[in-house]
Amino acid sequence: MLTTTFGALADPTRLAIVGRLSRGDATMGELAEPHRITPPAMTKHVGVLVEAGLVSRRRVGRTMVCTLRPEALSEMERWLDDLTAYWNSTVDRLEELLRGDNDGD
Repeated sequence: MLTTTFGALADPTRLAIVGRLSRGDATMGELAEPHRITPPAMTKHVGVLVEAGLVSRRRVGRTMVCTLRPEALSEMERWLDDLTAYWNSTVDRLEELLRGDNDGD
């Protein structure tokens, strides 16, 4: 799932769509406007985000409204937290070694 999430967000247009949806729901037209892309291209981008579980869409009359699914980002957040903790502990250990605080280890 994490690979799918990062793959979906690797495209600048899709990353911008997620950024826009983080501020609230938007129609397909509203999402397409700043990118100057065709409706079929926007449908394809949103489809990738839907398949990755990052976005849901629903029909309201004749309009398709998209919503960010923040819970889908939780796996990525956990992975980033683990990675951050690893690097923080590595840097802390390096600092100890450079200061000579290794107590003979």
